[in-house]
Amino acid sequence: MNADAPKLDVLVAAPRGFCAGVDRAIKIVELALERYGPPVYVRHEIVHNKFVVDRLRGLGAVFVETLDGVPDGKPVVFSAHGVPKAVPRAAEARGLDYLDATCPLVSKVHRQAERMIEHGRHILFIGHAGHPEVIGTFGQVPEGHMTLVETDEDARTIEVDDPECLGFLTQTTLSVDDTEEIIEILKERFPAIVGPKGEDICYATSNRQAAVKQIAGQVDRLLVIGAPNSSNSRRLAELAERLGTPSVLIERAEHIDWEWLGTPSSIGITAGASAPEILVREVIEALGDRFEVAEREVEHVEEQMIFKLPRELVA
Repeated sequence: MNADAPKLDVLVAAPRGFCAGVDRAIKIVELALERYGPPVYVRHEIVHNKFVVDRLRGLGAVFVETLDGVPDGKPVVFSAHGVPKAVPRAAEARGLDYLDATCPLVSKVHRQAERMIEHGRHILFIGHAGHPEVIGTFGQVPEGHMTLVETDEDARTIEVDDPECLGFLTQTTLSVDDTEEIIEILKERFPAIVGPKGEDICYATSNRQAAVKQIAGQVDRLLVIGAPNSSNSRRLAELAERLGTPSVLIERAEHIDWEWLGTPSSIGITAGASAPEILVREVIEALGDRFEVAEREVEHVEEQMIFKLPRELVA
């Protein structure tokens, strides 16, 4: 380290990184590999993080996008994002052993969707088209019973057959502020619409966004560690930008754009819910090669959530 290196205050957001649903999903793959031996097949990336996926691949996991890629007689794990009901049905029809690593908070949304349909409601689902969680949730109900709402403009213009018999649900990894705005528009347009009693956006997504709000005004730049296909990670970078703090999403330390970073006096660091802590330490070490780093963790709230593992893996 050069003694003349510029000083840099590094504020590390807390909570950050792995949430309970991600921890559970990764553990399911690891335990399946121990129980069945490799290869264990995983439908879609177990979570959206290349480092995590590559590590599990090195242990013997094989990632496929459809069940067609799973040979007969081999176990398969469904990703944390959830799958349409047709997927486990297809696995059962082939006699495949499967383990469902769907985050319990996503499963809760699935059950809410089923109950709304049972009560004859059409569902307006707030989310991002093409995201695996959205595809999985749409696959819980008969076709035509759920409509996607992506933006506040969608909320203002969407037409429904029966305004008196509507429900709304949300993807769990959205912007808290954007989602609240969309819900308010829907409630204003459709006063009879009903939604879940609790917040569908998961506790980890909400907490990580709140932690970014806490540090964004104190730093010159914000680095968000996460994958480009990670919805919750992208929302963190967008939130910081909205608050006036230049922010960028990076997967690893090697992706830091040093020209963009410049020579700030302070920088914030956070990580999406699928990014392991080792990548946070890697980024801080890279900063330490160029700056005299003074690191400080800024805690918003302590998380203690733990989700149970499938019985068949812990029996």
